[in-house]
Amino acid sequence: MYETQVEIYSDRTNAVVLRHHGRKHPGVLVQGDALFALFQRADAACEVARGALPTDAHDALTDLRDTLLAYLDHYRTVLGEHGMGLPFNESSAASAQDVFL
Repeated sequence: MYETQVEIYSDRTNAVVLRHHGRKHPGVLVQGDALFALFQRADAACEVARGALPTDAHDALTDLRDTLLAYLDHYRTVLGEHGMGLPFNESSAASAQDVFL
């Protein structure tokens, strides 16, 4: 871990917009619990869409889900390396049917 300054353009809850030094454009800070919720929704959508969407559309949705999972895995790893707990409970994840009903 290190500390540095960033430019904060908006500090709205769950929508912080900031620019890290050396970067041309600002980014959006996604909190870990919000990232987990986005992944859950994408995962549930993939499950519901299997067989219902054309293969290329399902593949695109799966790619989105896998990208979110890669961010989530990195987040888990970094927090673990720093002895920090996760801000969400993975064992209470909703099923696909729960999300879309």
